Amino acid sequence: MSDLPRLLSSEVVYRGRLFNVERDTLAMDGGVTAARETIRHPGAVCMIPVLDDGRILLVTQYRHPAGRRLLELPAGTLEKGEAPVAAVTRELQEEVGYRPGTIEALGGFFVAPGYTSEYIHLFACTALEPGRLPGDDDEDIEVEILSLPSALEAVESGAICDAKSVIGLLRWSRKIHR
Repeated sequence: MSDLPRLLSSEVVYRGRLFNVERDTLAMDGGVTAARETIRHPGAVCMIPVLDDGRILLVTQYRHPAGRRLLELPAGTLEKGEAPVAAVTRELQEEVGYRPGTIEALGGFFVAPGYTSEYIHLFACTALEPGRLPGDDDEDIEVEILSLPSALEAVESGAICDAKSVIGLLRWSRKIHR
């Protein structure tokens, strides 16, 4: 197994509200020098909010890169220095109007490690209680409630097509069916 590349230089080529883009120069094995562009993201959380009857709260919202509204599990970006569990509590109240009584970690995943550092922490949220925090001004979120079988059918049909929601629903289904 080869050693990790050595970082020769790094520069921020774009600073944005949610993420930065960096261009790194690496010394690879065999004397090769390589450039890599990376979207540096602070990380995020994704929640599977489960009502007492087992139905799941999802959201629809406009996603500009996709060019349409998507049906998704609620999620949000970590604020600077914020612990993932704190983000779960905040984001769930902002997006669907509930506070989680129980938060269970279900692992996490890199979104696309070929070009972004974004890591999403996945959590199941149960024992939900009503509780709303104001959401972001630029969000247009509508809450939808689906049974797990209906949500899995939406994954199979492509109606749910974002990776975090597909992964979250499949992990939740696997967990409760063990």
